[in-house]
Amino acid sequence: MIGSFDATVSILYVLAILAIGLYTGLRHRRANQRDKASSYFLAGKSLKWPMIGLALFATNISCVHLVSLAQSGFDTGLLNGTFEWMASFTLILLALFFVPFYIKSGVSTLPDFLEKRYDRASRDWLAFISILSAIIIHISFSLLAGGIVLQTLFGVHMYTSVIIISVITTIYTVVGGLKAVVVTESIQTVVLLAGAMIMSVVAYNKMGGWDDMVHVLQQKNELNKLSMMRPHGDASGLPWYAVLLGYPVLGIWYWCADQTIVQRVLGAKDENHARVGPLFCGFIKILPVFIFVMPGLFAYALYQSGHLDLSSLKTAGEGGKEVVNSKGIYTLMILQLIPKGLAGVLVAALLSGLMSQISGALNSISTLASYDIYKRYKPDASDDKLVRAGKIAAGISFVVSLLLLPLLNNYESIFNGLNDIIAHIAPPITCVFLLGVFWRGASAISARLTLYIGSAAGVGVFVYGKLAPLSLIGQVPFMMMAFYLFVFCLLLQISLSLVYKVQHNAESDTLYWRSPLESLKNPGWAGLGNYKFLSVLLLGIMIALSWLFR
Repeated sequence: MIGSFDATVSILYVLAILAIGLYTGLRHRRANQRDKASSYFLAGKSLKWPMIGLALFATNISCVHLVSLAQSGFDTGLLNGTFEWMASFTLILLALFFVPFYIKSGVSTLPDFLEKRYDRASRDWLAFISILSAIIIHISFSLLAGGIVLQTLFGVHMYTSVIIISVITTIYTVVGGLKAVVVTESIQTVVLLAGAMIMSVVAYNKMGGWDDMVHVLQQKNELNKLSMMRPHGDASGLPWYAVLLGYPVLGIWYWCADQTIVQRVLGAKDENHARVGPLFCGFIKILPVFIFVMPGLFAYALYQSGHLDLSSLKTAGEGGKEVVNSKGIYTLMILQLIPKGLAGVLVAALLSGLMSQISGALNSISTLASYDIYKRYKPDASDDKLVRAGKIAAGISFVVSLLLLPLLNNYESIFNGLNDIIAHIAPPITCVFLLGVFWRGASAISARLTLYIGSAAGVGVFVYGKLAPLSLIGQVPFMMMAFYLFVFCLLLQISLSLVYKVQHNAESDTLYWRSPLESLKNPGWAGLGNYKFLSVLLLGIMIALSWLFR
């Protein structure tokens, strides 16, 4: 367990975030009494690009990433770093093609956008799926990772520690709204990055540098751990083509069509801020490979060279053979490698990831529940009632997410478990958004049926794969399964659109690109802050890095 000084640093950090969140949220609401709902859910559309970019990163990078990416670095090397770098390509798509419609249509939620482009039924279904995915993916998995960390570091029962941190986060999220969430997320991003960098530097120095790590991997005949692009038949189940085909399906849903993420963009001051914010986040997404994944790889090399004691993580595997339960590798590194005094900063970074993920998800749930569910049945509801309904929904969702923890803890790898679930949720949503934005002929009936049938197919395939893991379906890597489901949904919606022709109204007829180049007509800011220049720069950097670590 960590010492009393480091524990004090961590506790003071949590209390400081609570105070900042409450102060920011309450002050912002007092200054925006005329439009309470917009002020609470969308920060009064006042967010600028630095805050949007930092908040996007903080909402994405949770305790799950710190813990599970280190675990994946230990288990498979740099492989899962592809998820981080591929995200930058998807953020470029968000900035160039999706943001203009979201801002122009003036929507408060993405389900609201689907109603404007398709129909009410599509909106209802996406609202339901978005709330469910926020509970499972953004809250429950974060609580699971956070519980593992806090139990190891403080010796407190997992559920006790998680409930305490979550209640504190829920308080300032429910009271302060999006403004409180974004301000605290910006602070937490800085703390999280600082803590992760400290871990990377310490692990690097303990190993003796890059060359010494490569030498250890060479001795163990595991130089493939340095490669992100794996060949066909790789034991990881993620060959290069599975990543290239499957990730865009997951990434477009996660970064371009998931309320929890995109809500920061919807609160932007204007279109330029909304476009540059995601691109700024794309540049920050370069860092996780070096500060989240590589520490796990260094931990593996340190373990193999006898400089890291993993005896506390070893359990009996098949045939009585000892295996390392790598879920706790990051916390073990904090205990064994980080000097006293700095460990508190690392714990604060972990708590930052946990709190920012929970706060972002709860805020998006409250927005969806108010605008897409409560307001439908109470169209004349006052702003006060909308805000109250959102707060109640956030509280209920928090309780449900706690009840899911024992079930999700059955996954051997937290990161793979997270993406396994996304792979079966994302395909129909990615399909209806892509076709809706890029094809005039995508009809409302086709979108509705694709969401229904595609979601049912995803659930069916997921359940069957778990009940019959040795079956043909059970052995398909989750990334390829995402691609196959997407192709099925794509063919389904195109076929249905040809049968049930689109019937546009005046508004929906403006919510698609007649040509992809049409999205670039807005000149944007002059100089280095221009979204076109930043997109090309980010694209070039990511292609170069991907080639270097292929």
